[in-house]
Amino acid sequence: MTVTLIRNTLLATVLLLALTVSPVRASTPDETVTPQSRCAVCGMFVAKYRNWLTGIRFADGTQKYFDGVKDMMAFYFSPEKYGGPGRDQIRNIQVRDYYTMQWIDGRKAYYVIGSDVMGPMGKELIPFADRKAAENFLRDHKGEKVLAFDQLTDGLIQSMRSGMKMKMRMQMHN
Repeated sequence: MTVTLIRNTLLATVLLLALTVSPVRASTPDETVTPQSRCAVCGMFVAKYRNWLTGIRFADGTQKYFDGVKDMMAFYFSPEKYGGPGRDQIRNIQVRDYYTMQWIDGRKAYYVIGSDVMGPMGKELIPFADRKAAENFLRDHKGEKVLAFDQLTDGLIQSMRSGMKMKMRMQMHN
């Protein structure tokens, strides 16, 4: 009986230790988005566009959702403008690799700009986990350039967004 008690106690201790030292996996936007979730920049319902869904998680655990990388980056460059805490509070940036549909770290992704693939809001930055896939996409879809996260600028994002705003204004007046 004592051998069984010692074995069970040891097993329980090992299991408890394994649970406490195993890393906590951050949830993906897919796991936390609801049908009522809106893009923090444009207000679109993001659950309708799961292939384009992106997310930013803050130090306090809150999450903002976006209907594409373009709006996510607009938020990233000016979070206070959209009711978010400062950039120093951003912990995770999550985007989907366009080919694999796997969640990847947005800060480590490569982005194709100027391609013939449109997102829910028109021209979009297309994310990839590795540069080679991004370069293949660029050739196949008439892209202009492959950029790393730290090469993206507020000016680039605003120029992409203003092109969409102008198109929407022209449609409203026709």
